[in-house]
Amino acid sequence: MKYFGTDGFRGKANERLTAVHAFRVGRFLGCHHARGKGERVRIVLGKDTRRSSYALEYALAAGAAASGADVYLLHVTTTPSVAYLVRTEGFDSGVMISASHNPFADNGIKLFGSDGEKLSEEVLARVEAYLDGGSLPLATGAEIGRTVDFVAGRNRYLAYLLSIPRTSFRGLRVGLDCANGSAFAIAKAVFDALGAETFVIGASPDGTNINAGCGSTRPDALRALVLERALDLGFAFDGDADRCICVDERGEIVDGDGILYLSAKDLRGRGEPGCCGVVTTVLANGGLERALAREGIAVRRVPVGDKYVAEALAESGWMLGGEPSGHVIFRKYATTGDGVLTALCVAETVLARKCPLSCLVRGYVPLPKRECNIRTQAGRAAVENAAVREAVRLAEEDGLRVVVRASGTEPAVRILVEGEGDLDGAMERIGQAVRAAAEVL
Repeated sequence: MKYFGTDGFRGKANERLTAVHAFRVGRFLGCHHARGKGERVRIVLGKDTRRSSYALEYALAAGAAASGADVYLLHVTTTPSVAYLVRTEGFDSGVMISASHNPFADNGIKLFGSDGEKLSEEVLARVEAYLDGGSLPLATGAEIGRTVDFVAGRNRYLAYLLSIPRTSFRGLRVGLDCANGSAFAIAKAVFDALGAETFVIGASPDGTNINAGCGSTRPDALRALVLERALDLGFAFDGDADRCICVDERGEIVDGDGILYLSAKDLRGRGEPGCCGVVTTVLANGGLERALAREGIAVRRVPVGDKYVAEALAESGWMLGGEPSGHVIFRKYATTGDGVLTALCVAETVLARKCPLSCLVRGYVPLPKRECNIRTQAGRAAVENAAVREAVRLAEEDGLRVVVRASGTEPAVRILVEGEGDLDGAMERIGQAVRAAAEVL
């Protein structure tokens, strides 16, 4: 697609993604969900803490209102809260203004249908066609929409999160890294209400410091906090809090694969329905597949993107899926990745099993791997280059598992090499081939 990648329409604010784009997305949504005469289309809209989120929020709201929709403003909130509210409060559509883990200068638009799922590619293709010059009617007179302050919706989501744990967190000492993003107003409130003693960093957003040296992609500050304060565990979220990365009591990182392992074992131990398998992506470590196989738990791999994980969960009837990045879906509770919900589930498992986080992931031994991101606009064309494919083939002949893909959220090619062998050599050869292809293209 031209605008929408694996997780929404994303790019540099006021360059690739402008307020005009946001206005037109709003115009499309207001008309796409058009009801019978006198029936209002209702759209719930949230944003993260980026400075550009304000312009995009108001532009999208204006476009939707101009098409006759009423727009309910959650203000700063998390992506999963939007997904939750759109399906539980009868909204026609949900929108989140966020570029997730990207730097503050980027922004994005994530779209949800009335079922709380990401919009289908068929609908997104129609959005793109309109962005490129389509025409839609404007509402007039009393049909023009309005905006409604809906902070109450965020409070309902908080109440829902608090209803999930079956036990008090009293006595648990927890570190929280809110990435100076959406979680800053939610994560501490939830853990405090459950009785945990919380220590928080990354909770002073200024519009430009989201994900800056903190959060799920930069967990070193959280590791230091856990060790310095002798905490039981820590959780790092990304900019819109749909990801969670854990830090155990020893300061070791537990990524999405580790979370899937301990959560799958816990669900199986409790006899939960849909606990016989886990959905993950091509990026999941091969060690996870081995570890779960020993537990009698199947693994299904899908393309990168939590929307593909969600689709596969719905098809299979399984309850758990996710990505190494920390997008984890507990389908019993949510339709999309939810970082705070994930943190609650992990914390509850630690308490229920009466053992530290490091103990819960002991059976999962990841295979050695190397990862590299090469910044380029060439993307898919570089991935499909003959020299790149040949370098991948040679690495696979040596018994390595290789994934080379165009990023769906940034102008980059991402390379993963995994297994027992010459990882550095393989990465060097594949990286050189990608760079050479990008220069030619």
